[in-house]
Amino acid sequence: MGEPQIDRIRLTRPRLACVPPFWARGPHLQTIAANYLPSPTPALPWERIRLDLEDGDALALRALDGSTGVVVHLFHGLGGSADGHYMLRAAARFRGLGHAVLAVNHRGAGEGAGWSRHSYNSGSTGDLAAVLRFGRTRFPGHLHVAVGFSISANMLLLLLGRGGADLPDRAIAVNPPVDLEACSRRLVTGFNRCYDQYFVRRVRGEVLRRPGARPLPATATLRAFDAVYTAPQGGFPSREAYYAQCSSGPHLAGIRVPTVILTAQDDPFAPAGDILACAPGAAVHLHAEPFGGHMGYLSRDLKGYRWQDYALEHYLGELLDNTYKEIDIDTYSRSSRGNPS
Repeated sequence: MGEPQIDRIRLTRPRLACVPPFWARGPHLQTIAANYLPSPTPALPWERIRLDLEDGDALALRALDGSTGVVVHLFHGLGGSADGHYMLRAAARFRGLGHAVLAVNHRGAGEGAGWSRHSYNSGSTGDLAAVLRFGRTRFPGHLHVAVGFSISANMLLLLLGRGGADLPDRAIAVNPPVDLEACSRRLVTGFNRCYDQYFVRRVRGEVLRRPGARPLPATATLRAFDAVYTAPQGGFPSREAYYAQCSSGPHLAGIRVPTVILTAQDDPFAPAGDILACAPGAAVHLHAEPFGGHMGYLSRDLKGYRWQDYALEHYLGELLDNTYKEIDIDTYSRSSRGNPS
């Protein structure tokens, strides 16, 4: 007998589309402006936790208790940490809804600097599984939702597509680079080189903090970094093998957990087209917004401009089968729709 058939997931799209303000039109302005636009978040009463891994390394976690029986696990992008602006905004938003939150620093990131001999990569699904196991122990009887951003979105989809134990009950992947080879090649072309150097600076800093780290030229590309450091550290014979084995694209059809992929058609290096080419399975709801860049999603029609936060809240509610209250659009909408900014 074959695997049981599952019904195609049917979710509604957010009522508001991402309409860029005049000062953030185009994928690069969306991506860059979103990274630097101030977005104050309230101080949160985090509980700091050290999660020891089986290989002797450790992850630095942050936890917030909730009251709804739902836990949201947050995983950051490449070179980031639990202090990333999008991580803090998501944590504050989900806690405001009453959910518990677990925010994760990958190996060597954030508060976990110096705790790990090894680094994380696009295939670090075992670390995500370890966090989910811990989460089920820390919050027994809860429904667990995993939200991955950028590289963590790829890790999450890879974990889900391969199946097995220690999976979340629901998942949201934001701008996943599902084809690592294609993504890395785009990063070394044209204006995308700015993003490439940004990522290299961030991961290079993490690596240099580890004992015995090999120096890497400041002008190296992410492709070079993956060849001389990421692939060997991860036990892959080559960069090409690493990219092939850790790209989630070929595994999207195998996902059985209700999952939302939120991406943009104009993402400059991980566009929606890469996902569409992989034909995601019936459990995956793909939302490809026309505009947004890479985790930018600045919209003229929202207070604070943060459409990504609005979409995350919307899709979390959809994944919870609308058990919780619908989003109050007035919370997000700009008070004056007559001024498109």
